[in-house]
Amino acid sequence: MYAIVEINGQQFKVEEGKKLFVHHIKDAETGKTVEFNRVLLVDNNGAVTVGAPTIDGAKVVVEVVNPLVKGDKVIVFKMKRRKDYRVKNGHRSQFTEVTVKSINA
Repeated sequence: MYAIVEINGQQFKVEEGKKLFVHHIKDAETGKTVEFNRVLLVDNNGAVTVGAPTIDGAKVVVEVVNPLVKGDKVIVFKMKRRKDYRVKNGHRSQFTEVTVKSINA
């Protein structure tokens, strides 16, 4: 059984027991459970249910494993040749590590 769920503007394919790295969730604490209600699709052993746009009454329950995980460093380098223009910036995205506990559909 799996589901497609929207979390903080991104869609994820979730299965029970899987770990996910989602965009940082505010007020998340280790061991706390969080519910997501925007379930777009549920596949229950071949029986597919598609929402329009979401499925009523469906939710995904996850447990927060690590509330703040920093992603890999991304370097952004811009250059225009022969114009003496060079800009170097970078950033590290912040994620929350969660484990899927149950899919209720």
